Order: sequence, then structure tokens, then C-alpha cells
Amino acid sequence: MPCILLNFMALIKSISGIRGTIGGVADQGLTPIDVVKFTSGFAMFIKQKQKKDNLTFVIGRDARISGEMVNHLAVGTLLGMGVNVIDTGLSTTPTVEMAVTMSNADGGIILTASHNPKEWNALKLLNEKGEFISAKDGEEVLRLGENPSEIQFSEVDKLGTYSQDSTFIKKHIDEILKLPLVDVDAIKNANFRVVVDAVNSTGGIAVPELLKTLGVSQITELFCTPNGQFPHNPEPLPEHLNDIIKTVVKEKSDVGFVVDPDVDRLAIVCEDGTCFGEEYTLVAIADYILQHKKGNTVSNLSSTRALRDVTEKHGGQYFASAVGEVNVVEMMKTHHAVIGGEGNGGVIYPELHYGRDALVAIALFLSHLAKSGKTCSQLRFDYPNYFISKNKIELETSMNVDAILEAVKEKYKNEKINTIDGVKIDFADEWVHLRKSNTEPIIRIYSESRTEAAAEHLAKKIMQDIQEIINH
Repeated sequence: MPCILLNFMALIKSISGIRGTIGGVADQGLTPIDVVKFTSGFAMFIKQKQKKDNLTFVIGRDARISGEMVNHLAVGTLLGMGVNVIDTGLSTTPTVEMAVTMSNADGGIILTASHNPKEWNALKLLNEKGEFISAKDGEEVLRLGENPSEIQFSEVDKLGTYSQDSTFIKKHIDEILKLPLVDVDAIKNANFRVVVDAVNSTGGIAVPELLKTLGVSQITELFCTPNGQFPHNPEPLPEHLNDIIKTVVKEKSDVGFVVDPDVDRLAIVCEDGTCFGEEYTLVAIADYILQHKKGNTVSNLSSTRALRDVTEKHGGQYFASAVGEVNVVEMMKTHHAVIGGEGNGGVIYPELHYGRDALVAIALFLSHLAKSGKTCSQLRFDYPNYFISKNKIELETSMNVDAILEAVKEKYKNEKINTIDGVKIDFADEWVHLRKSNTEPIIRIYSESRTEAAAEHLAKKIMQDIQEIINH
């Protein structure tokens, strides 16, 4: 779901979860009523799907201010539904995903609004595989949540049980260290100096612990106190990373790592203070994996073409999915991809689990960096250079967005067109991807080319085409 910065209350109900601003009135913000409504709807859905009453769920949260309040509501609701709850406390999204399978649980809930600002929170819903539920399942959860008469709470003798287990971050790290391509000796021998920006969320617990276990002894921690007081916009984009950029240069560090509040996205800062590029987190790690294991890769339609280039260089085949982690995972399974993810710094390494995971991304990247013998900026220079421009056109609510996209498709029918998620037009040396928002009357326009100016020029050209279609 996109990051939407609003001054008023908002509640976004989608297949990937329930996200909203804290406060306000029910059904307009993420109020206690909404938390109870959709938590019970999810529990009811899993009961019906599993055809059993004695369920176990894993729950965990990031460190945002509202987390404790939302956690109490969600846990209490699950207990009232007769669900046994394993509460991991302050955790990360990938850790909770792994905890579901480690515990043989029937589902899980992660309380996090990911990269959204502090006034937001959300319920992200996991199936018994520790993966986000499908679109079809998500629609049924939303339906049940809106129909409380179909929710059956448990009698007093059949209430759920509650237990706490804060060991899963360590278990998660232990599993990462078992991976053959995580080279602890190479990392330790490289004697890296590393800076970490964890935006005062649970990455402040997990990332330093991971680095120490990997043998990194020189760690500078920025904003690693998990109190939910985000010191800057929590989305790990270059314009939000001034503090770590300055610190990496000042401390003469080899690399800087930035994670979002729930630790499923990774951005990297090079030793010279340049940004490695969020799009290139996956590209670099895929290059490392493919050097050791031949295979296919997957990213979504709005991700850089550089992953395709690297994959084909190693003799593999690249596939593009619709936007959304569920869609990426589904295509990875279909094509037996050895690595995949999204261009927002989200790396999915199926040898560990099918979920975006900044912790395994850090371990694999450091292994790659150590064994390459290069600096971080030199490593980045190895990869094809592309630039992505991100724009949007705001429309009148009465406009037929599908008709507009169809007209754009017709105009460029002689080019390579992909319509699995909006309209993507692949030109010889560049591409543009148009998607309508599910929550706003806008068309998002992502374009990529060999230079920043060319990417912006392509975006403006398409935006002009759309304006002409509207005015026609």
C-alpha cells in the first residue's frame, strides 16, 4: 500500500492488511473498534479455512508509539476468539513471518505501518506459511470484518491462551548464519566499519545483534533506540538519509545500512557518502547469489531493468510480476527463482523464507562486499546504471481511469506492452509503467532510462499523452 500523508484521519482496507491513522471515529481511522473488527474477522476466516477451533497465532510489532495499544487490542480479541497467542513483542516483519513456521502456527499478525509516519499503524496478515495472505483470502477477511454477525466468539472455557517469546530474533539470525552463502569468516576478516540507522524502531534491536554475530566489531548506531520516535521520515529514500550519510563519511566507515521501521527494506550508503540506490540492493545481492547458484529472478514491474541485465549475464531468466509482495512471491514459486524482491530495497531469499527481509539482505551483501575485495562504491559501479523517475497525475473522481490506460496502450501498441498490473511499455532503452491507485483518483507513473533527464523526459511525455486523452 502506498504511503499517503494526510492531515485528517484515514483508514485503508486492502487485501494486504488494514492500515490507518490512529484516532478519530470508527471506519475513518485505525480506532480500537477497527482493530477488534478486523482481527476477529481474520481469526474467523482462519477458523473456517482450517476447519478447527484450536488455533495458534504469532503476533509481533514494530516500535511505533501506538504499538502497545494496538497489540493489547489484537491479543485480547484473538484470545476472545479462542486463539492461542504467541507474542514475540518488539520484532521485525521477517522475524514474525519465520516465527509462524517455527511455531507451526496457523497464522500471524504483524502490527506495523511499514514506512509510514508515526501516526499510522496497521495489521498485516499472515497465513500458516508465514506469508502474506492472497488477494482472494484478503477479500474474505475484509467481508467478515464488516459483518460482525458472522463472527463467533468463544465461550469462557474455550478462550485462547497467551504466552510471550522474545527469542525469535535470535532464532532468525541463527538461521541466517546457517545459509551457505553467508560467509561469516570473510565478513569478520574484512574488519568492516558499519553505521546503522534503524529509525528508532525494532531494527535497533535486530541489526546490531546480527552484525555482532557476523563478526562486525566496529558498529556506529544511529537512532537505534526502539521508542517509535522517528527522527526523520521513515521511508529509506536518499532525501531522508542526511544523518547517516554524514556519519559514514565522518567515521570513515565502509558501509551504512538503513532499514525501515519493520525491517523488511534495506537501503545502503557507500563509504564516500553516496547512496548505493534502493533499487540496487536487490541487484547486488542477486549478482552475488547468481555467481554461486544459477537460476531465475523476479521483481515487480516498477523495479529497475538492471536486475534483468544481471540475471541474463549469469545465464538466468528474469520475470516481472505485478506490484506487491504476494505477487512477487507467487511468480518466484512459479519460475523457481533463486532470488527476487522489489526495487524498494526488499530482498526475498527463498532459501531462508518467502518474505522481504533486510536482515538476510545485510548478511548476503556483506558477504558479497567482503569477497569482492572492493569498496562499496566500486561495487555499485559494476552494475548497469539506470535512473527511475516517479510521478503521478491527479484525476477527477468521475474520470474513467481504465479507459485512459487503455488509450495509452493503444497509442503505443507497436511497443512491448505488459498489462498484468496497469500498463507497462518497454522501449529499447527505457520503460514506463502506469498504475491506477486503489485508494486515490490518481495514476502513478514510473519511468526508467539511462539518465535522470531521459527518465524525466519520458515521464513528462506520457503525462502529456494522458492530458491529451483527457482533453480529447
